[in-house]
Amino acid sequence: MDAAERFSRYLATNRLRLTRERRGILEELLRIKGHFDADGLLVHFRSRGLPASRATLYRTLARLVDAGLVHKIEMEKGQAQYEVMVGRHHHDHMICVRCGRIVEFESREIERLQTEICRRKGFAMTGHMHQIRGHCSDCRDKTDDAKARRV
Repeated sequence: MDAAERFSRYLATNRLRLTRERRGILEELLRIKGHFDADGLLVHFRSRGLPASRATLYRTLARLVDAGLVHKIEMEKGQAQYEVMVGRHHHDHMICVRCGRIVEFESREIERLQTEICRRKGFAMTGHMHQIRGHCSDCRDKTDDAKARRV
C-alpha cells in the first residue's frame, strides 16, 4: 500500500477526506530528505509556489504524524522537528541541546532490552521513541576549547 492510500484510509477512519491540498502536502513531503520544522516547511511550500495555508499545513502535518507517515521529534523549548517515515525503518535519535543537531542511530541491544523489560513487566508495547539529549562532538569541542582558553 502506498503512502497516499495509507493516508486516505487513515483519514476515512477519522471521517475526513484526502483533499487536493492534503494530497499535495503529502506528495511534497515525500520528496524531502532529512529532518525539517513546520515553519521551514511553510517557507519551502511558498518558495515553490505550492498552495498551502499555514493552518492547513500544520493540521495536515499533525494528521500525517497520527497516521504514522511522519515522525515528530520533540526538541528543547517546545520546538519540534519532523521526518518522513515512508520507506524507512525505526531508528532513534541523539539531540544536541546546544545546536539542535539530530543524529540518528539504531541499536538492536536497546530494542532487545526494551522488549525484555516490557515482557517482564507484563506491558504490551505499541511503540516507543528513544531520544538521548546532550552535546554533539562539535559543541562539546567548542566548550572544551573555551574552557582551555579561560585557564
